[in-house]
Amino acid sequence: MDATHTLPTGSEIALTVNGHPHTLAVDHRATLLDVLRDRLGLTGAKPGCEHGQCGACTVLVEGRRVNSCLLLAVAQDGTRVTTVEGLAGADGPHPLQRAFVEQDALQCGFCTPGQLCSAVAVLAETAGATPPVDEAALRDLLSGNLCRCGAYQGIVRAVRQVQADAEAAR
Repeated sequence: MDATHTLPTGSEIALTVNGHPHTLAVDHRATLLDVLRDRLGLTGAKPGCEHGQCGACTVLVEGRRVNSCLLLAVAQDGTRVTTVEGLAGADGPHPLQRAFVEQDALQCGFCTPGQLCSAVAVLAETAGATPPVDEAALRDLLSGNLCRCGAYQGIVRAVRQVQADAEAAR
C-alpha cells in the first residue's frame, strides 16, 4: 500500500512587534522580513540584497540586531521584534532618530531604517564601555549596514552624539 503524506506548509506563530502582540499563520518559507512588510504593513525594513549583506532589512529581535531577510518567521515564534517604526517612544522620536536628522545622517533614506536599528543595538551593546568605544571601533560595529549614498560620516556623528549625551547624563 502506497501512503502519501501531505506535509503542512505553514504554522501559526506569535510575535510581539513594537510592543503589540500578533498571532499569524505563516508559510514555512516566509522570512521575518516578508511577515513584517507583507502581513503587518511595517515597511521600514527594506529588502535590499536579500542575502544578509547590505543590512537594509535590519531589525531587533530580543534586542539583538538581525538581518530579517535571513530569518524564517516560524523560527521567531514567541520573540519580541522591534522595527524602525517601534523606536520612537511616547515622548517622540528616539534620540538616535533626532540625531540622524541633526547630523544629516541620511540622503535617500533607503538604508536609514536598518542603520537606525543597527545603531540602537550598537549603543546598547557598548553602553558603559570603559574606555568608551572609539570611532574606529564604532565604524567596525556598524559595518554590516551599507549606504549607497555615502552618509557614513553623518551616521557616525549621530551615534557619537547619542553616546556623548548618554555619557553626560550619567
